[in-house]
Amino acid sequence: MNLEAKKYNKWIVILSIAIPVVVAVLFGVKIDIKLPVFLPPIYASINALTALLLIVAFWAIKNKKIKLHEKLMKTAIVFSVLFLVLYVAYHMTSESTKYGGEGTIKTVYFIVLISHILLSIAVIPFVLITFVRAITNNIELHKKIARITFPLWLYVAIIGVVVYLMISPYY
Repeated sequence: MNLEAKKYNKWIVILSIAIPVVVAVLFGVKIDIKLPVFLPPIYASINALTALLLIVAFWAIKNKKIKLHEKLMKTAIVFSVLFLVLYVAYHMTSESTKYGGEGTIKTVYFIVLISHILLSIAVIPFVLITFVRAITNNIELHKKIARITFPLWLYVAIIGVVVYLMISPYY
């Protein structure tokens, strides 16, 4: 690991712990305001766009379009942050929606939801490490971890949309 990348390690650890903790704490905070828009379809769309950005970025790098790949990945990070902000804002201002399905579909929903939540936490350090390796020009190590980060992040983005579609009839 080069010296430039090392200086980011502390921030990767701090953010990888702080983001899930802050989100969990904010879930317990309720603000009595009515948002001007219904956020779930908006943040589900952001998840879908993130997935699309990841796929196009993968195509770009496979076709040696490095600058396009870089722009797409930075945009995907911004979209993921925007998703998280809107997701937390919704849950701070609205009651959680209960899933209304029964039987096997309810079990499937909770398996999908739990995998989405756990992997959305697990992917944070992967995204941060992958990004740092790119910006510090540690390309071989960047490629190595990107092979893990890409499918995890893509799964989280796609399954976020699936979770929304499954619960949307119960809003």
